[in-house]
Amino acid sequence: MFKIKVLDDMENESEYVCRESESLLDAARQQGFNISYACKGGGCGICKIKIEDGNFERQACSIDVLPDTERAMNYTLACKTYPKSDMKVLIRVSK
Repeated sequence: MFKIKVLDDMENESEYVCRESESLLDAARQQGFNISYACKGGGCGICKIKIEDGNFERQACSIDVLPDTERAMNYTLACKTYPKSDMKVLIRVSK
């Protein structure tokens, strides 16, 4: 289990835990964190987050919603991202 520290664009900070075998999105939603999503397949980009610190594995997702320039800046899709260490992530607050 890894600790995932969540910072949002409203400057709130919280934390949840995530297994290496589950996506950041699935673990967050199971523990009451409201990360916006739609397809859960890596094609819509709604669950885009930024990794501020930590190691992760990103599974295949659309280059249209997550271009190489954003990947290089540690943006990823929560539905396709799996932790490899404790992490700090930045999310947009769901409306």
